[in-house]
Amino acid sequence: MGPVLAGVLQLVALIGALALAYIPLGTYMARVYSSDKHLRVEKWIYKGIGANPDTEMTWPAYLRGILAFSAVGVVFLYLLQRLQGVLPGSLGFDSVNPAQSFNTAVSFVTNTNWQSYYGEQTMGHVVQTAGLAVQNFVSAAVGIAVAVALVRGFARSRTGELGNFWADLVRGVVRILVPLSVVAAIVLVACGAVQNFSGIHEVGQFMGGSQQWNGGAIASQEAIKEIGTNGGGYLNANSAHPFENPTPFTNLFEIFLLLVIPFSLTRTFGVMVGSVKQGYAILATMFTIWLGFVALMMWTEFAHHGPALQAAGGALEGKEVRFGVGSSSIFAVSTTLTSTGAVDSFHSSFTGLGGGITMLSMMLGEIAPGGTGSGLYGMLVMAIIAVFIAGLMVGRTPEYLGKKIGTREIKLAACYILITPALVLVLTAVSMALSTPPNSMLNSGAHGFSEVLYAFTSAANNNGSAFGGLNANTDWYNTMTGLAMLLGRFLPMVFVLALAGSLAEQKPVPVTAGTLRTEKPLFTGLLVGAILIITGLTYFPALALGPLAEGLAS
Repeated sequence: MGPVLAGVLQLVALIGALALAYIPLGTYMARVYSSDKHLRVEKWIYKGIGANPDTEMTWPAYLRGILAFSAVGVVFLYLLQRLQGVLPGSLGFDSVNPAQSFNTAVSFVTNTNWQSYYGEQTMGHVVQTAGLAVQNFVSAAVGIAVAVALVRGFARSRTGELGNFWADLVRGVVRILVPLSVVAAIVLVACGAVQNFSGIHEVGQFMGGSQQWNGGAIASQEAIKEIGTNGGGYLNANSAHPFENPTPFTNLFEIFLLLVIPFSLTRTFGVMVGSVKQGYAILATMFTIWLGFVALMMWTEFAHHGPALQAAGGALEGKEVRFGVGSSSIFAVSTTLTSTGAVDSFHSSFTGLGGGITMLSMMLGEIAPGGTGSGLYGMLVMAIIAVFIAGLMVGRTPEYLGKKIGTREIKLAACYILITPALVLVLTAVSMALSTPPNSMLNSGAHGFSEVLYAFTSAANNNGSAFGGLNANTDWYNTMTGLAMLLGRFLPMVFVLALAGSLAEQKPVPVTAGTLRTEKPLFTGLLVGAILIITGLTYFPALALGPLAEGLAS
């Protein structure tokens, strides 16, 4: 079997698995967030944190809950790293320095999981499990909660209430993320992933010396890192390491895990607004972009020049031979079109155009299908923009799901789509203009610029993957990427929740003959076009200086 055919067959199998999970998981999540009953364990949690889950919140109250909870998470994780040297299970590692502690705490709380450190040489068992793994669960649940709040904004009318943040948070963890992670971890352990709390020990002889490895609760963290689209690996090599990702089957399984919730949330959206066709329209938009990018990535990595690449059957530099070009291409696109950031190959070693595709995937806003929750609310904001554009074309007041898109709504949507590009482009420009930050680049020229552009694109979009050539463990990059992660996560949430509150206050607008049918293929095409054009106009100059210049020169 040729490598191209193998990659296509894996893609078909992945699509089939996602299709099988779509309706049951999406419908189940809709029931989770629509139920008025609480599980016993949830009642214990509410009592412990002093929350009343039945109290409805307006969008400012919902936002205050998110910000307060996230701030506590940052402080707790920061202190946990600073105290690591005196904690049990530290494996003899020292406390993490202040700049890196700040960066890592922000990274995991914002669902970014940007890592400027070697996991197996820096973090002990307590920090990994009680700190990083816990944030993998709750940061993902926060993203889903914001998406659900926006969906309620469309579904409700004449009220400013969007639900209860604490109830949404707890239900997301207890009823969705934990059960799925337990099943996934069992599968990974059965296939050879490591799960223990062993210390550091020597393994084998290599070139006259030995190599040291420490164990850990790797399989369980691997499960939630993919399901929650977090991406932070227990080990520095991430999902390219056989301890995290032992076989080609586990590789495909992990791709499935990082896509299944974001895609299925479109079903949740359709059920909660009372029209599954609307969910299918959003799904079709996400799937079209994802499949198109996968096909484009496979083409760039298989269709290459030069006898060495032709003899190898693909651009294999930086890719695991266990997985090959096809599977690595699917993983690279899926991890950057979601907010995962996990890698089973190294994006800096992709072809020039292939590296550009990973960057463009993040620049779209990670909405196809995006992160857990963030993908859905990002796509719905883009749908509002598309409806507004359609309204300008025909001279009609734009409407979406029975709600008028007026001045307030379009201003909030515009702020949402502008904040992340502003962070990426300004911080990249400043880093290239100063004298010290460019010293972190391994390469010069177009590829070196791509390293910096990729870093801030990844941080501001809460992805977490990186072009491996950049030394990001400096005070400048730890601080600036930390700020990019914070602002890139929470400022968009402000606009999304304000938008949800504005929509919930409206009364429904009746459907007429002039209403744009947003469940039809025509709207899907309009939405895909709007996303690609807006992103292209925003980022094309920066892409032209980096990956496009490199790709055209090779």
